[in-house]
Amino acid sequence: MKRVAKEVGVPFGERTMTYNSRLAQELAKWAESKGKEDAFHEAVFRAYYVEGKNIGKKETLLELARCAGLDEEEARSVLESRSYRKAVDSDWARCSELDITAVPTFQMDGDRVVGAQPYEVLEQFLRRHGVKERK
Repeated sequence: MKRVAKEVGVPFGERTMTYNSRLAQELAKWAESKGKEDAFHEAVFRAYYVEGKNIGKKETLLELARCAGLDEEEARSVLESRSYRKAVDSDWARCSELDITAVPTFQMDGDRVVGAQPYEVLEQFLRRHGVKERK
């Protein structure tokens, strides 16, 4: 990923730890309900992949929620109550039903492409399924 990020000019830091993203997933579901999912996802990805922050810590997530334009106290309540736990459980269950074990996974008509793939692989996948090129 580092090589590709460098090639396309996307910052990518030196991560030395992997952190549990479960609470970030729950807070992302809440951010989605507020129409702020893109801003929150961007903040989380930058914090994790560029800055090496621990996205498993509540204080980090509260800071990211605030940066994404979300109410910090409401975010704290969501984290403490775990009110989006079932929504995330449901997403995981659906992935299990579809036998999705990696991100990203692209699936159409029983055919799939799993993991980070070159553009050409995705293009071929779409062509196999009749997706026409935009002009």
